[in-house]
Amino acid sequence: MSAPIPKSAFEFLKKLKKNNTRDWMQAHKKEYQANEKSLKKFYKEVENELNKTDEISKVKIFRINRDIRFSKDKTPYNVHRSVSYSRAGAHRRGGYYLRLEPGNSLMAGGFFSPNAEDLLRIRKEFEMDDSLIRTILNQKDFKKAFGGFNRDNAVKTAPKGFSKDDPNIDLIRLKSFFVSHSFTDEEVLSEDFLDTLIYYFKLLRPYFDYMSDVLTTDLNGESLIDP
Repeated sequence: MSAPIPKSAFEFLKKLKKNNTRDWMQAHKKEYQANEKSLKKFYKEVENELNKTDEISKVKIFRINRDIRFSKDKTPYNVHRSVSYSRAGAHRRGGYYLRLEPGNSLMAGGFFSPNAEDLLRIRKEFEMDDSLIRTILNQKDFKKAFGGFNRDNAVKTAPKGFSKDDPNIDLIRLKSFFVSHSFTDEEVLSEDFLDTLIYYFKLLRPYFDYMSDVLTTDLNGESLIDP
């Protein structure tokens, strides 16, 4: 059985939200470090589980320090902890993400703000053939878990070079292609949260496999990866 996320980690984040100052953090540094040690152990267990069916090349633990240079909010620390897992190799696309925050925890996966070349390739694929992506999005377990793509990041009408009357404009308008699932605090702090999280991450694989194929081939299906 995996080591569950300690309740103390959430209690610390709750206190930090009420006392978001450098002086308070310095006074509670040992508490922060102890919780980080437990969280890093959990992150490693997630990586190990993902590697049973996938291949992870990089684990990024996001810093608790906020970048406040261009923000009106000058509080120095994030009140959540988050980690991402990048898939290995040019032929594997997509990434896994986990955010832990009291009352606002979630997992996510997909393609957040892809570069211009990838974005155009994805849109062209959807313009040409929407059958596979809609089959994935409408698969019973996938749809129940995620609902569909996050639609907060989309153009208002149609991207340049595309028709607003295209039957797939609902997909083409998007600028990011990711899904997410929220967790209650009770779920996160339960002993079986690792199994629960991996279940949702595994649901992403057919989508990742499809998008990996799209992003490593041209519109004729020819590979873009050097042999």
